[in-house]
Amino acid sequence: MEQETHALNAYGAGSRRVFLTGSVMAVGIGLMPGLVASASAAAPPDPKTGFVTVADGTEIFYKDWGPKEAQPIVFHHGWPLSADDWDNQMMFFLGQGYRVIAHDRRGHGRSTQTWTGNEMDTYAADVVALAAALDLKNAIHVGHSTGGGEVAHYVARAEPGRVAKAVLIGAVPPIMVKSDKNPGGLPLSVFDGFRSALVANRAQFYRDIPSGPFYGFNRPGAKVSQGVIDNWWRQGMMGGAKAHYDCIKAFSETDFTDDLKKMSVPTLLMHGDDDQIVPIADSALLGIKLLKKGTLKVYKGLPHGQADAARRRNRDRCSCPSPVRSGVRCVADGPAGGVPVRRERAGQHQAGLLHLCRYRRSRLRFPVPQVSARAVRSG
Repeated sequence: MEQETHALNAYGAGSRRVFLTGSVMAVGIGLMPGLVASASAAAPPDPKTGFVTVADGTEIFYKDWGPKEAQPIVFHHGWPLSADDWDNQMMFFLGQGYRVIAHDRRGHGRSTQTWTGNEMDTYAADVVALAAALDLKNAIHVGHSTGGGEVAHYVARAEPGRVAKAVLIGAVPPIMVKSDKNPGGLPLSVFDGFRSALVANRAQFYRDIPSGPFYGFNRPGAKVSQGVIDNWWRQGMMGGAKAHYDCIKAFSETDFTDDLKKMSVPTLLMHGDDDQIVPIADSALLGIKLLKKGTLKVYKGLPHGQADAARRRNRDRCSCPSPVRSGVRCVADGPAGGVPVRRERAGQHQAGLLHLCRYRRSRLRFPVPQVSARAVRSG
């Protein structure tokens, strides 16, 4: 944890080696009035433009591919990216017969460059509006980083029948910022550094982030992809500076504890144990304890971005869990008893999101090496 904090603090101290993508702001339980208003007031989607207009006039851009009668998978992107970050996964699941949808969060990508509403309650309200406009039912919601927080905040208050399952990948819940209640979090000064860097030179900041720990390109022997870095920069620069600035508070200070506790659908947490952006010890290993029907899958050596592991992750999402195999470890203990937490090495993954689509539970109990925290699944 100290190593990750040092890497992130470096930018706030003047270095350009600060790297993060994250999740969301605003606290609350219950269905906020804004969520209902946004959903009920949303204009019908325009199939020619791919936009849904929500209650405050903001236009939310979306992609919607595949047969309308197929089960939908809805993808939620991280900060400061866009729906384009999911193109590989959308193509994969489209080929598997799913209907795939991804939207640009307000202030990001092609959506309106908003100067207000850049916080989690409104982000979730926009998803409510999108789901209503596209009439999405029995959907699987998949979120990375900031998007994982957005998924949790939405699913916890979604209309009955809208959501079947959820997947949180490298996601920030329960909460990122350090406090008395969250002593393992990152100091507020780290996020102040992000804000300063964005205002000072956003274009350079958005080069520095993907070229370092986001994709693990700062690790010895890493195979750096300039195309991946350029695509990250392209997506970031499409969005609005004000919205991105506000979203830093959103992804760092939102407390999703109550959202995770309220989620009643099967939920899969997927996290790399070399995530330098959202360290696993203060995110997935805590979040799994709060879920009613959660399973945590840990990937050995994978970074936050996991771009080089897209095909691996897709294979995991599309297969059922098998019993014991080399490279898979589970951890138990806690109020619920046997709780699977899978640690994977390259070439050894067979369980994942269509482990989501065809969810079934395992009661294996094995120790997880090199992970001091214990994760629990209940339900």
